Amino acid sequence: MPVVKNSFITIGDTKIGPQHPPFIIAELSGNHNQQLELALEMVDAAAKAGAHAIKLQTFTADSMTLDVKSAEFVIQEEDSLWHGASLHDLYAKAATPYEWHSVLFDRAKALGMLAFSSPFDAPAVDFLTELNVPCFKIASFELTDIPLITKTASMGKPVIMSTGMASLSEIESAVVAAKAAGCDDIILLKCTSTYPAEALNTNLHTIPHLRKAFNCTVGLSDHTAGVGVSIASVALGASVIEKHFVLDRQAGGVDAAFSLEPSEFKLLVDETERAWQALGEVKYGGSDVEQKSKQYRRSIYVCEDIKAGELFTEQNLRVVRPALGLAPKHWDGVQGKHATQNIEKGTALNWSHVR
Repeated sequence: MPVVKNSFITIGDTKIGPQHPPFIIAELSGNHNQQLELALEMVDAAAKAGAHAIKLQTFTADSMTLDVKSAEFVIQEEDSLWHGASLHDLYAKAATPYEWHSVLFDRAKALGMLAFSSPFDAPAVDFLTELNVPCFKIASFELTDIPLITKTASMGKPVIMSTGMASLSEIESAVVAAKAAGCDDIILLKCTSTYPAEALNTNLHTIPHLRKAFNCTVGLSDHTAGVGVSIASVALGASVIEKHFVLDRQAGGVDAAFSLEPSEFKLLVDETERAWQALGEVKYGGSDVEQKSKQYRRSIYVCEDIKAGELFTEQNLRVVRPALGLAPKHWDGVQGKHATQNIEKGTALNWSHVR
């Protein structure tokens, strides 16, 4: 793979990469329940929670699947949140109307967030390009749709791609297609394509391997409950975190079960940045702010009054805090030696006291 020119990717005016705080995306998906006012409230709440971007999904039921009632177009998995639903009905329920996009994007931008979407077919790419989105997102299930990736990557914008279910060779095919179409600004997101996902199946150690294999910025599209998995991913190099967002899980929404509420999303934003700050660098000997704490280490002190010529023993010396006397490593060396002078209890022992 060719070497990435920079250690970061710029989306809009935001720099994304290991040297910058994690970029947090609030995925609205279909949790707006086909209500524009609710969708606008979600955008407002995401901004208040500190999200750096909102993301939509740009499709229609007809662009996603066929309106056919045969079994293969019905979700059969009994453990699925959508068991028994026809694909066409589910996507009709989850779709964000095209006419909402500019309204939601404008609201997000007015609140200081970036706004973009996942296109699911070529017309959606053209539609989003007309709205001047700062980047595109390819969903996990579309990672093997090479014509869609080629079309999206040819628009001259960064492309974020989720990698749920994908083999290494499938990811490579997608990356090669994007680069061949002129896109060098690629972000790959580790993803587990179950809804919800379990932490046990998340395999975060894939993140640094993904970054090394493709020499690109990496992150996590997280479908697990809570924020723990996302925070852990930052320690492994995730620069982007995508989480589904909902105002109230109990009120429902197609993805509500694995979405974060506003207070949880704020926790995600705060704690992922805290985790990133904590990474720092390889450093021994204490940081600069720790230096003043060294005085509270232990050292050798006189714990009973000692007369000149008296022997130092375990009875008249102790190793205690603070560290103004001889270091504890000299304990054996001073035992049985003589005091050069009278020494009061509470005196920090030093070599001038010893002969």
